Amino acid sequence: MRVSLWAVSLALLITAATAAADGSVERIGFITTDSRRVEGDNFGVYEKALRHRLRLHLKAAGENRTTVSVERTVFKRERILFVDKDEPVTDTTQTVEKALLEAIGKGL
Repeated sequence: MRVSLWAVSLALLITAATAAADGSVERIGFITTDSRRVEGDNFGVYEKALRHRLRLHLKAAGENRTTVSVERTVFKRERILFVDKDEPVTDTTQTVEKALLEAIGKGL
């Protein structure tokens, strides 16, 4: 599953960022993914699809600990001749966020 591979890569990045030789690292911030199509069609110059984008917030939580939270933005995209029109969509299920956090936890 792509989410699991991505989560393991992220976990390695978090571990490398927090395991400094002479102390803790305070340059932790956020990671934003490109938007990905959830459903719909994409024909290059024309697209009508439901897409989502993930933003991971990374925060130092004490010595050798990092908290990770996931924010998911869902939107409808319609593209005609390379002009994108995005409309936000409300999604309260949080299944993607929970699956990603679980995959990160397993990767650590």
